[in-house]
Amino acid sequence: MKKQGTICVQGGYQPESGAPRQIPIIQSTTYPYATAEEMGKLFDLETEGYFYTRLQNPTNDAVARKICELEGGTAAMLTSAGQAATFLALFNLCSCGDHIVSSSAIYGGSYNLIAVTMKRMGIESTFVEPDCTDEELAAAFRPNTKCVFGETIANPALAVLDIQRFAEAAHAHGVPLIVDNTFATPINCRPIQWGADIVTHSTTKYMDGHAAAVGGAIVDSGNFDWMAHKDKFPGLTTPDESYHGVVYAERFGNGGAFITKATAQLMRDLGCTPAPMNSFLLNLGLESLHVRVPRHCENALAVAQYLQDHPKVAWVNYPSLPGNPYYALAQKYLPHGSCGVVSFGLKGGRESAARFMEKLHVASIATHVADAHSCVLHPAGTTHRQMTDAELAHAGVGPDLVRLSVGIEDIDDILADIAQALEQA
Repeated sequence: MKKQGTICVQGGYQPESGAPRQIPIIQSTTYPYATAEEMGKLFDLETEGYFYTRLQNPTNDAVARKICELEGGTAAMLTSAGQAATFLALFNLCSCGDHIVSSSAIYGGSYNLIAVTMKRMGIESTFVEPDCTDEELAAAFRPNTKCVFGETIANPALAVLDIQRFAEAAHAHGVPLIVDNTFATPINCRPIQWGADIVTHSTTKYMDGHAAAVGGAIVDSGNFDWMAHKDKFPGLTTPDESYHGVVYAERFGNGGAFITKATAQLMRDLGCTPAPMNSFLLNLGLESLHVRVPRHCENALAVAQYLQDHPKVAWVNYPSLPGNPYYALAQKYLPHGSCGVVSFGLKGGRESAARFMEKLHVASIATHVADAHSCVLHPAGTTHRQMTDAELAHAGVGPDLVRLSVGIEDIDDILADIAQALEQA
């Protein structure tokens, strides 16, 4: 089995003799064929190939294969954004009248997607604390529950999901666990090894790593037995009349049914397709992922330790910091490092936080996180501002929380910048 670093550089694409060394950018919408019969077989899902980039594209597929290999899955697809990946993964299983169990400590956009937008589609949800008791978790399930959703490391609460425990609860109720692994990346955690069935990513973050291209990814573990729970997942286990009556679980098995349905059905109808150029840029980022992630973690731990000892800092939250409430889980699931994001609060509250951010020079105020540049944000006033105070508290996002995404700049410059900004806050 290849190591992660080798997969980052060489996975997904093996050039033939004389072919381009780098993944080619196939910037084409269309793929002509000599006969109508050949094209018809593609539309019947009887043969592999390309006919329209909204469904599949060679550049996109090569990069998806690399991410699939990194996560240890059986099939994967790219999407136009991380939000599209989350939505397609959920909507591939749920329809009007169904129910989702989700960790409450998730990205604000994902919370809004599940609690508001999907609710308007007739899909209900129950949110549980990531550290809820087994009894509270079990009580969240309903007969119409179709999946469980959580984040390996919550954005920005930095709660670490007990993946194994949530997977066992999901499987006990006959549904899959979907885990957003954006912050940890497969370099620090592979949720499939702990029981997750579907893994999603906002590739916009560490995978791209340079704030160059928005994107998302979905990876199927191939482990969930859809036919064993036939009544729960009719979209996968009964004929799809919109696609010539194909039964995805029968035709493509556990290893290919989920991604094939998401591509042939949802991508066909919703068109959340990444541009091939964006996938090319994503691949360039992936080639250095195994080098960048340890540096992010090293810098972030140094920042967390510095903040912890500063008299103006009220609290610090970083999973790899000894004494953190999620330290034990981080050591279990993330022994080589968690992520490059540190959350903290200042004793002066929201006003001091605003002054602190404005005085930073190395780190910029930006609605982004997890790329090579250090950046800072006040989530309650930006990414999570659509949530009520009660919802913010439930998600672990206090009004004074500052989210500092520590980049890969020299750590001495990062710490000096933080020091001078704290002095003025």
